[in-house]
This record gives sequence, C-alpha cells and structure tokens, in this order.
Amino acid sequence: MNIDTRKDGNTARIVLNGRFDFNSHRLFNDATSALLSEPGVSELEVDFDEVKYIDSSAMGMLLLLKERAKSAAKSITLLNCKGAVAQVFELSNFRRLFNIK
Repeated sequence: MNIDTRKDGNTARIVLNGRFDFNSHRLFNDATSALLSEPGVSELEVDFDEVKYIDSSAMGMLLLLKERAKSAAKSITLLNCKGAVAQVFELSNFRRLFNIK
C-alpha cells in the first residue's frame, strides 16, 4: 500500500493505492495522525480510487479514524469507492456511518 497526502486549504486528502489491509495499519495511522494534529485541517478525504481490496482490519482502521476525527472536530469523507470496495461498504452499512461520495 502506498499513501499520499495532499492539502488544499482546510481539506486534506489521503490517497490510498494498493491493498488496504492489516499490513497498512502503521502507514495509515502515521498519515492520519499527522493530519489530525494539524489545526488548519478541518476535513479529511480518504480517496479509494486506486484501492481494489479492503479487509475487515482496514474497515476497523476507518472506524477508529472516525472516532479520532470526531474528537478532533474534523469531518471525514470517503471518495471514489467502487468495485469490491463499494460492495464491502454497502454490505457493512458504512453509508450510515460515513459520508461516501
């Protein structure tokens, strides 16, 4: 998994590329922790355009991110969810928990 972060004003985008699974935990946590601690960032966007696989541990990472973002008064949007990723989110009712575009 590769993770690229980009900032535009008060929005930070986390661009994921590859398999989003347990092996991504440290990299994902490091990237999101850095953005959550930035006072100028109020919205995080997680871009799944290049993610073809997601497992339950990655979903857990997203739920933890949601809790941490709420504590930091930041919003989260999941972007470009398609294919297997969209199916997993649909089956797990993530649409009720996250803003998905």
